[in-house]
Amino acid sequence: MSDTVTEAVAVLNQKLASADFDGTAKFDIEGEGAIMMDASGARAGDEPADVTLSADADTFRSILEGDTNPTAAFMTGKLKVDGDMGMAMKLASVLA
Repeated sequence: MSDTVTEAVAVLNQKLASADFDGTAKFDIEGEGAIMMDASGARAGDEPADVTLSADADTFRSILEGDTNPTAAFMTGKLKVDGDMGMAMKLASVLA
């Protein structure tokens, strides 16, 4: 597991702790690994999910730090979404 994934799991668990996220999502970070998110929190893993978001490490880090809006990243092609778009929108509000 990469340092990027390890750090991201910690940040995502903080964000998810106060959120009402009831689905499953996977964040696939190019060259780094994947993170699973669900009602119990975030963890490193690569399993089927309701929605999969894919981005490079720089874009992912920028979204986590609040420098990049997830919707803007999607609209500019920096973030790819595969699966349930409604779940992606719920996750975007958690990340913002």
